[in-house]
Amino acid sequence: MSSPYDGDMRIGELARRSGLAPTALRYYEQLGLLPAPDRTDSGYRTYADDAIDRLSFIRAAHAVGLTLAEVRQVIGVRDAGEAPCRVVSDLIEHRHAEVRARIAELRRLERDLAGLRTRAATLLPRDCDPSGICHVIPSAKGASGPSSTT
Repeated sequence: MSSPYDGDMRIGELARRSGLAPTALRYYEQLGLLPAPDRTDSGYRTYADDAIDRLSFIRAAHAVGLTLAEVRQVIGVRDAGEAPCRVVSDLIEHRHAEVRARIAELRRLERDLAGLRTRAATLLPRDCDPSGICHVIPSAKGASGPSSTT
C-alpha cells in the first residue's frame, strides 16, 4: 500500500516496522540519532525508508554495549560522509576491555561471596556479637571477623 507522502511513513508505521515505540523514536530524534523528520502540512512526522536501517543499526550497536552517546558519535561520522568503521572498532575494543575488567571484578566477588557463605554456615547463633550488626560480613576494622586478634 503506497503512502501519499512519496514513500515516507508516519511514526506509527516506523514504530511497527522497527519494533520500537513511538516515544523511543521521538527520544532518538531528540538525541540526534534520527534526523529531524519531514512534516506533512498537518504536522505529522514522516520518515524515509532508510530510517529503518538506521534504527536497526542503533538497536544492534546498543545490544553489544555501545551507549547511545557512542552510537550518536558513530552516526555523526557516517552522516559527515566518512566510514565509521575505525570509530566502531575503537569503541568495541574499549567496551571489550570494560567487560573483561567487570568479569574479573565479578569473579573476585564470587570468591568473596563463596567465602562468606562458608563462614556463615559455620557460625552459631551464640557467636553473634550484639555490639555489631552481623559478623558474617567482616567490618573494615575487623576484616578477618570475630576470630581476629586485635
